[in-house]
Amino acid sequence: MLEVKQVSKLYENQRGVHNIDFSMSRGEIVGFLGPNGAGKTTTMRMITGYLNPTMGSITIDGLSMANHPKKARQKIGYLPETPPLYPEMSVQAYLEFIADLRGIPVKERKRRIGEVIERLGLQGREKQIIRGLSKGYKQRMGLAQAIIHNPDLLVLDEPTSGLDPKQIIEIRQLIRELGENHTVLLSTHILPEINTLCNRVLIINQGRIVMDGHPDQLGQSMGERFEVSLEIKGPRHAVLSELRSLPNIAGVKPLADENAAIEPAADIPAALEPQPEELAPEQGAGAEASQAEPAAQPAASAAAQDSGPTVKVLVSAKDNADIREAIFYRMAELKYPILGMKKESLSLEDIFLKLTTNEESEASEADADSETTEEEVTPNA
Repeated sequence: MLEVKQVSKLYENQRGVHNIDFSMSRGEIVGFLGPNGAGKTTTMRMITGYLNPTMGSITIDGLSMANHPKKARQKIGYLPETPPLYPEMSVQAYLEFIADLRGIPVKERKRRIGEVIERLGLQGREKQIIRGLSKGYKQRMGLAQAIIHNPDLLVLDEPTSGLDPKQIIEIRQLIRELGENHTVLLSTHILPEINTLCNRVLIINQGRIVMDGHPDQLGQSMGERFEVSLEIKGPRHAVLSELRSLPNIAGVKPLADENAAIEPAADIPAALEPQPEELAPEQGAGAEASQAEPAAQPAASAAAQDSGPTVKVLVSAKDNADIREAIFYRMAELKYPILGMKKESLSLEDIFLKLTTNEESEASEADADSETTEEEVTPNA
């Protein structure tokens, strides 16, 4: 549906975008992330035809934006960060104006405007002047002008900005519905919104795409290890020993001590392993007491298990193996209840910060090196 091939936008004494290269299929909802000044808005303006790229090509459903700009734009609905509204017009007059600009046939305009008004919850405000609308309703008007001509590609820049929680939920549901039959490129600073809406994420930094993938797979692409956090009810030493003895375990880290390093999986010295208590038989009354103890032991053990301590650990796997089943069956065999098990992974926030922070640090170092080199080669006066 959308193909962006080796697109660059160069500015004099300004950083633009460099060799942006990605494509989108019909029905995809793609999140477009990046820090301020990374090139998101520049890229979106080139896709929608507001800016011409210095190099590269952009095609919309097979139509080149350079060779067939008018036809290509007819397939696009664009909501910029600041909605393009005329504050002196009424809601109804503005939508009729946009429908005319979009070339919607006169016979279809009334029906289409009514559908958009209902879909975006603008009923009862048709005669209201846009200047008097709240920020949330102005955002809805921006969405209305973007979808009124039923475009194939929707480019949305911060579509939920300024909306209250109820309106955000409604707009997100609308975007999901639009994504069933349309392609949606969504720029937002609300990272949980990406996880909620998008089936793919593009991260741009310093004018370059630094990550492209499914939100759930980004951590693996960054070399993330398979880790599981556990809460197990049972004796601490026995639990730790059993976990380390399982196959494919790379390390076990007790979570009670936040500063503890992941301990390598290795054989536990016999002296540290919990040993069954061996009671030497005694003579006389002592012998009778020792014989009476085993009978009372099961009840005492059960009581201890009911009120015993829990162990919280972080277990990492070798070669990203899925170790959850092995842990479950071994703890069940030992009758150590697992009260909690969670696969740990990098959040989208962590991935975003790691990618953008590293890139910015490397760029700053490169600039500093460049300046140092220039100073070194400059002859003294």
